[in-house]
Amino acid sequence: MKIRDFLYSFCTHMGLTLLAVCLFIGMTLFRVQAEPTHAIAMHGEPALPPDYKYMPYVNPDAPKGGKIVHGVMGTFDSVNPFILKSLRTNARGTRDPLLGNLVFESLMFRSRDEPFTMYGLIAEYVEWPDDRSWIEFTLNPKAKWSDGKPITVEDVLFTFNLLAEKGKPRYARIAKKVSKLEQTGERKVRFTFTEQADREFPMIIALATAVLPKHAIDPETFDQSTLKPIIGSGPYIMDKISPGKFITYKRNPDYWAKDLPSRVGFSNFDEVKIEYYRTQTGLFEAFKKGLFDVYPENDPSSWERNFSFPAVDNGYVIKNEFQSGNANKMFAFVFNTRKPVFKNHKVREALIQLFDFEWVNKNLFFGKYQRTSSFWHGSNLASFGIPASDAEKALLSPYIDRIKPDVLAGTYKPPVSDGSGRDRKLLRKASSLLKQAGYTMRDGKLFSEDGNPMEFEILALGQRQEKLAIIYRRSLEKLGIAVTIRNVDDAQYQRRTKKFDYDMVLQTYTASLSPGIEQLGRWGTVSTNLEGSFNYAGANDPAIDYLIDKILQARSREDFVTAVRAYDRLLISGNYLVPLYHLDQQWVAHRNYIKPPEKNSLYGFQLETWWDARAEKAE
Repeated sequence: MKIRDFLYSFCTHMGLTLLAVCLFIGMTLFRVQAEPTHAIAMHGEPALPPDYKYMPYVNPDAPKGGKIVHGVMGTFDSVNPFILKSLRTNARGTRDPLLGNLVFESLMFRSRDEPFTMYGLIAEYVEWPDDRSWIEFTLNPKAKWSDGKPITVEDVLFTFNLLAEKGKPRYARIAKKVSKLEQTGERKVRFTFTEQADREFPMIIALATAVLPKHAIDPETFDQSTLKPIIGSGPYIMDKISPGKFITYKRNPDYWAKDLPSRVGFSNFDEVKIEYYRTQTGLFEAFKKGLFDVYPENDPSSWERNFSFPAVDNGYVIKNEFQSGNANKMFAFVFNTRKPVFKNHKVREALIQLFDFEWVNKNLFFGKYQRTSSFWHGSNLASFGIPASDAEKALLSPYIDRIKPDVLAGTYKPPVSDGSGRDRKLLRKASSLLKQAGYTMRDGKLFSEDGNPMEFEILALGQRQEKLAIIYRRSLEKLGIAVTIRNVDDAQYQRRTKKFDYDMVLQTYTASLSPGIEQLGRWGTVSTNLEGSFNYAGANDPAIDYLIDKILQARSREDFVTAVRAYDRLLISGNYLVPLYHLDQQWVAHRNYIKPPEKNSLYGFQLETWWDARAEKAE
């Protein structure tokens, strides 16, 4: 008999005198008692029932066979994706957000059709209490490594300790929030958390804890780069490796999870090959020649101008457009508010007026871009166009005077120009704000009350960013602002951004439908002066910490959406950046024999679910 059934029976027979005591005992036990389940969701309940057959965005009848060749930029000198030494030079595909986790798997699988829900994979079942103070996984008895040996609890314990000691720094940070890791049954392993863990942390454990084979790994040499194939539990085996040139994966016909509901319709190619190219031009020319099969594109100019070669004209290459329900990324010029020139809120607001999106979009991008007006633009988490609800206002009450009236009312939008490149209305508004901040124009230059000229440097990475910075500079110079542009290589860029050695920088803030602990690293006071953090703007505001905490502690989806929207309003009102633009579609060019499923996922196209139509014909 289950505990709750026993309590119900016991209490109903004890009478009213002990009813209060029974209720107290029952509520206490329910808080800590957990039952095995097939899936867990960050907020609310999983969309798919325990007897689901496959993910909604796959073709369960996709043919197996054929091959796919991917082209990527860069090089590689290691096949170990877990260590610091191969942070930027690990072979793609071993554990890859775009190409798939071909070799290494996590305890659970994240559905791409829900904001943040995990389904069984290596772990068949999962348990956690209401307070999420621990999580317990029951391993699937069918789970095994590619060499046929079973995956055990000992493998999970070994992996966690190994990665905490010798893996990338993030694994050590995860380990600090685990107070106890123990085997609780033949196939059960439990993670108990410290008080520093938030409600999202059990989900991170389920997703981030890739499992490695204890019997096939030498801990002494694990932190060294290697090109020797590593055994995994995934659908593919490392086959041929040519350092810096290509890596080939061969589908494992004995893959243990091929019939698991969370894996049906995935991993359809017999062979996956990933070829490396040194330059973007070389990459594109190779695609035109048919040397690889799939080319994701995010440049409107290239999408309009460059895809008119013969293979497109004769239908051998298909230009495909996918819709995504995911929140759009925030791409922006970011003010480093640690610098005196950007301390003043009105100065930052004035400079926001001076980026002419309408001119840029029309003349450079064929009108393909949309202006980004929220950190979660395009999703139900965005505050854009929506008046703050009573719940939001209550949440914001300690800091509501920090929210701009139009942002609170839902009428805010970034400045809109006439598209001429010299909109006097916006120039006048920016000039007025600069005067309010104490700046005056003398001899065509702008000076502060202290007599210092307004001047700053824009740090750019690559020609595309430099071109955008040059266009922005033209508008800034109209008001006497002196701007220099420094285009640096990747290594210099990483060094300077790591130390916050810049005035203004172009950055992209990724967005998801389940924002969480990563927000502390981007905007929290804990990261303001933490070298290497992603707090590019130098935000240092207790109000931000307050709302991040509300996001992390939200239990219902409704409370979560309320907290994120309130947080969105606070960030927008802070004038931390000049919001730029985003695409409201995903563009992928691919050979006509490479087929995607009819249904797209919430997060857009998923290459792991595609297949080779030539295999179908072969059948």
